[in-house]
Amino acid sequence: MVVRARRKSRKLRGRTRTMGWGRIGQHRKSGSRGGKGAAGLGKHKWTWTIKYAPSWFGKRGFKPPRIRVGAETEVINVGELRELVEEMKLKGALVYEGELPVIDLREMGIHKLLGRGEIKTPVKVIVPSASESAKEKIEKSGGVVVLTSQS
Repeated sequence: MVVRARRKSRKLRGRTRTMGWGRIGQHRKSGSRGGKGAAGLGKHKWTWTIKYAPSWFGKRGFKPPRIRVGAETEVINVGELRELVEEMKLKGALVYEGELPVIDLREMGIHKLLGRGEIKTPVKVIVPSASESAKEKIEKSGGVVVLTSQS
């Protein structure tokens, strides 16, 4: 590999006070680099901006406003109820009313029962609201849905 002998760092062997940059702080402060930080990106460093940071200026795209209309609704599907019954049975937290296991979804912080999935075991579900398909599937399996509020 060939060494470039005319490079300034090759010439500046030995300590000189100014290293070839003249008197009184030339090439020392931020004026030599056109300002501190992002100074001049829209003016004298514009070519650098276009080449290396083209998306520095301007806006792009759309961010929807984060408007919170009401409380978020926690939901559960009919297909997940069987797993929930088994989990509660293992913990010993399952309550029976007659022969039906009772699941109070209000206590778990769930506001709505949706109809995705299948359920074959009859259960009694207490929930603030439920979809029509969820009610049909639970009643078809021999269970009962108790709605605490209509929404």
